[in-house]
Amino acid sequence: MVTSSNKGVWIAIDGPAGSGKTTVGRRLAQELNFQFINTGAMYRAVAWGLVRGLKLEKMRIKLDGERISLNGKDVTAQLYNEKLDRLASAAARDPGVRTFLIKRQRELAQGRDVVMEGRDIGAVVLPEAEVKIFLNASLGERARRRWRERGGSLEEIERELKERDERDRGFGRLEPPPEAVVIATEGLSIDQVVAEALAAVRKALAR
Repeated sequence: MVTSSNKGVWIAIDGPAGSGKTTVGRRLAQELNFQFINTGAMYRAVAWGLVRGLKLEKMRIKLDGERISLNGKDVTAQLYNEKLDRLASAAARDPGVRTFLIKRQRELAQGRDVVMEGRDIGAVVLPEAEVKIFLNASLGERARRRWRERGGSLEEIERELKERDERDRGFGRLEPPPEAVVIATEGLSIDQVVAEALAAVRKALAR
């Protein structure tokens, strides 16, 4: 059993696209009865709004479990495609967007037990997280996973992921903090990765 502090217990999961962050984070949150926060979906929602002419300062993002709404409109189903992959990655390099969303992400975590996944959670968003996990896998393995999810051209997916890795670097993104537990997910089942992550969580919280 995990005992919450006043601020809540924070678990940060980081890693590149296709490393399994969302699946593992969701499972971990279910196991621990924590709230799951997918920050990538928040960047996607902002990107979706920007291309439709919405002003950043006017955007209201709300999470309801796995659903995300923007200014009262549920946009979840419209956020996961190659176009939004590129737009969200580009938006994440905008200091204004980052400042706006980091503030919102910290607000969502405050006073709650959360599993928050993204690119820079442990390093930037929640540096005080009790547990920091970094998931990784080779480019080829991550491309195959994305191909199994979405279909299309494996070669094109691998090229897109490589370009996205390059765009995502900087601002503390894709850089595991020194204290992070790094889990190489290649060759492991989701159950095995979740088991390793749970072991890391229990070890950290027992200290």
